[in-house]
Amino acid sequence: MSLRLGLVGLGTIARAQHLPAIAATDGLTLTAIASRNATLAGVANHTDLAQMLGDVDAVTLCTPPQGRFDQAMAVLRAGRHLMLEKPPGAALSEMALLEAEAARQGVTLHATWHSREAAAVEAARDWLSRRSLRATRIDWREDVRRWHPGQDWIWQPGGLGVFDPGINALSILTALMPDARLVGADLHIPDNRQTPIAADLTLDAGHPVTAHFDWRETGPQTWQIAFETDDGPATLSEGGARFTAPGIATGGEDREYPRLYARFRDLIATGHSDCDLAPLRLVADAFLTGRRHAAPAFEDHP
Repeated sequence: MSLRLGLVGLGTIARAQHLPAIAATDGLTLTAIASRNATLAGVANHTDLAQMLGDVDAVTLCTPPQGRFDQAMAVLRAGRHLMLEKPPGAALSEMALLEAEAARQGVTLHATWHSREAAAVEAARDWLSRRSLRATRIDWREDVRRWHPGQDWIWQPGGLGVFDPGINALSILTALMPDARLVGADLHIPDNRQTPIAADLTLDAGHPVTAHFDWRETGPQTWQIAFETDDGPATLSEGGARFTAPGIATGGEDREYPRLYARFRDLIATGHSDCDLAPLRLVADAFLTGRRHAAPAFEDHP
């Protein structure tokens, strides 16, 4: 029997990734949408989450992290399974409460990290597990005007700023190196914004790790993790889609979101949850302990 799925939020990421992934996943059927401003043909359309809950067995939240807690708690208290687009929440304390509620209700909570499902991440993990690492460098540089035009929420407290893409890199890092911990951070925050436009992190994972996140890149966009090992250099590039190392070059098609939904379906079937918050903890540590630096004011349209 197919699970009835509801989707909350019908923005760019929902249309580009979630809708086709749901359609491609056996055992899941999209039956309802909750959105204040958008509708979708062929399903029940609601402007309010509470109205939608009667139509579904499970819910995916694609809304901004600020204000998501109340929505997530309503889903869980209604006894519905819940999948969260990254970042899973605006605060670690919120996530602890959601985990506890999911356990009380006996439903599945799945905090997703789509970059962990990129085509070459598993190949990188396998290759690196048989080598000694000497250093790791993350470079995640993109143009915020291209990827987040007009999204004011991302600059507000809880919106993460440059950590919205940067947390994708940290999700891969913590999949490869679960013991990574933050040592230091420098956060560059525009005078007219609340969240950083760039960040430089120093981490320890049994070897030195540096991460450089920047939203001011107007040239080629870079999503890369480079490794120095006892067997030579290796690189995980294109956001995790391609891995190159001595004697190996591997990649594949984009199956990140279909893999997330297959995982969600299987977690529900087995009565389990998956709520790894390691990437969010590193971001929280950066905000807690990082040095703040003033950056020039930023406008969406210079």
